[in-house]
Amino acid sequence: MTANWASFTEAEPDLARTTEERFGAFTHHILATLRKDGSPRTTGLEVRFLNGELWLGMMPNSLKALDLRRNPRFALQANPGEGQSMGGGDVRISGRAIEVEDPALRAVYAEEVEPPESPEPFHLFRTELTEVVRTYIEDEKYLVVQIWKPGEPLRTLKRT
Repeated sequence: MTANWASFTEAEPDLARTTEERFGAFTHHILATLRKDGSPRTTGLEVRFLNGELWLGMMPNSLKALDLRRNPRFALQANPGEGQSMGGGDVRISGRAIEVEDPALRAVYAEEVEPPESPEPFHLFRTELTEVVRTYIEDEKYLVVQIWKPGEPLRTLKRT
């Protein structure tokens, strides 16, 4: 089962807000894809939350885009920032990336995120989420893990 960003936001508004804040704190994040041979590839990536979707835009024929065309599964981790503070915690999103071919939708995306002279072509993927996980420290005592999956209630685990 998968869900788009709007569905996740509706189901878990607090976790969605925290997730967007963590991704908004820095420009570059880490995307994991699967290579042709099935081994993992990690690369830097900028993400956008627009119009109820989480978007992944990529340069033409980048290896990560080619990976996603072959196998749409991905994991995305928010940049933890400098030092050890990780304000807001560690946030990860897993799911499937679906390439957007519709020229009108691509134009709307490009207009919202890039200057009018933005380079073409580019790859654009919308995401279907399978899991969102936030890990953080509470009261300098507990490790808290929040796990959301489509169609399931938010699970919260606390460890000392």
